[in-house]
Amino acid sequence: MPQAASVEPYYMPLGDEIGVFTQCHLRSLAVMLKGPTGCGKTRFIEHMAWRLKRPLVTVSCHDDLSAADLVGRFLIRDNGTVWQDGPLTRAVRAGAICYLDEVVEARQDAVVVIHSLTDHRRILPIDKTSELIEAAPGFQLVISYNPGYQHVSKDLKPSTRQRFVALEFDFPPLEHEVDIIVHESGAERPIVYDLVALAVRIRRLGDRGLAEVPSPRLLVATARLIANGIAPRLACYVGLVSPLSDDPGMIAAMRDLVNAVLVD
Repeated sequence: MPQAASVEPYYMPLGDEIGVFTQCHLRSLAVMLKGPTGCGKTRFIEHMAWRLKRPLVTVSCHDDLSAADLVGRFLIRDNGTVWQDGPLTRAVRAGAICYLDEVVEARQDAVVVIHSLTDHRRILPIDKTSELIEAAPGFQLVISYNPGYQHVSKDLKPSTRQRFVALEFDFPPLEHEVDIIVHESGAERPIVYDLVALAVRIRRLGDRGLAEVPSPRLLVATARLIANGIAPRLACYVGLVSPLSDDPGMIAAMRDLVNAVLVD
């Protein structure tokens, strides 16, 4: 059975998201977290599970994720077949928070199976075992996705979207982002300030075709390299620039910004 976390995950609130989520949990409302990659959605739900003292079951959705992957399936054993609950079923039985990360990446049958858990019914039908599981007290369904990244063919359908309370996330203001990176990386504040200032400038390249822009998650990794002795420019080349693009022109533009902002 899933267990609640005992150590508080670090999270810096930027608005009323903690209060809104808490009320949603108390009223058994499903929640949708919207925002760019690496902006803190997963850390937020980890923090809220700790704060609410609920177990957390996380599923990273992908193209091949099916309803059976969520609900469960029969497995062949030496003495016959046995049923094995999937992560969604385990969360429903245990009264856990179930977090479906990047839910639109999953197959449509996986998305449809969650519908009965997002309204007054709060049930999970398992056709293969003829079970109808009522969600235990404390169960809550949370999904996340990146609206700016998804292809139109993978967007959430209105019939799904309207089942959720939506909390919007974005990159933090500069000073808040500096505080987060310093805490998570152990790097010195002056270099982190320059690193975040660099990220702000690179994010503007999104208007010039940069598909993904630097997230706080990427900045933490880069800052950790610097904190452990890697020269700042080199750390940015390998930790910030190269992961974002393979386009030679875009890489050159980002390297120019690195050289303009940082000194070794």
